[in-house]
Amino acid sequence: MDVFDFAIKMETDAEAYYKKLAEQTDLEGIRNIFLDLAADERKHFEIFKSMKAHGNIAATRDSEALNNAKNTFEMLLQTKPAVSGLKGNLDAYQHAMKMEAEAARAYEEAMIHETNPEVKKLLQRVIEEEQKHYNIIENLYDFVNAPNEYLAWGEFSNLEEFRNFGRDVDA
Repeated sequence: MDVFDFAIKMETDAEAYYKKLAEQTDLEGIRNIFLDLAADERKHFEIFKSMKAHGNIAATRDSEALNNAKNTFEMLLQTKPAVSGLKGNLDAYQHAMKMEAEAARAYEEAMIHETNPEVKKLLQRVIEEEQKHYNIIENLYDFVNAPNEYLAWGEFSNLEEFRNFGRDVDA
């Protein structure tokens, strides 16, 4: 199977999956997150389409390992997504990170079994694109979650204890 054809199909399915999640939620914030992710998958689709158009001879892009690889999003599209379990933006980002990690693992698994060094290079480029997408989602998650992780709240919660440190109270 052609590496770029597989990647293009995976991105198309991911876009459809995120749109399906967006349609099934009543929470506007989560809907917007999934619509943004769908738009990002469309951008990846365009990147892989461009890479395919400007790539080397088609014969060097064929991968036997991808014939056995699983398209994560294709399988998810056949089942009903569990959008009801997502309680807020953080859950939506965590779900998206899980999906992107699974997609990258599919390519990594194919790369392990691939024997053609040229195809391995192509798979590595695809993995790097998937990792960029994962990193973007992870950074968004960290940003949105920052108020929950803010250390100063814990540091300054016991100020009364520190009033007497370093001085004589009886004087």
